[in-house]
Amino acid sequence: MVSKKERRNKIKARIRGRISGTAARPRMTVFRSNKEIYVQLVNDLNGTTLASASSKGIDQGTKVEIAAKVGELIAGRALQAGITEVVFDRNGYLFHGRVKSLADAARKGGLKF
Repeated sequence: MVSKKERRNKIKARIRGRISGTAARPRMTVFRSNKEIYVQLVNDLNGTTLASASSKGIDQGTKVEIAAKVGELIAGRALQAGITEVVFDRNGYLFHGRVKSLADAARKGGLKF
């Protein structure tokens, strides 16, 4: 039987085989822990992080509401850095709940996927 972690790693590898980020269109990758949610804009050609945001310090609301705030935060930081288009990397997580909330808020904030 395949564990949850192994299943996520297989999905993650399949996604990463198809997408990669550039300086013009970086990869927006999400990491979700039990308490926090983190997002980075990564240029895979150089291996550099162009912008990042996390839920550290945001402690008002439900986890889904906090993820939406992080999505708005990363959109603002990306636009400040001159980035308008990204490739979304859900990092093996299912696209619902906190991941979907973050993505929708980033789209609403001005990012194009």
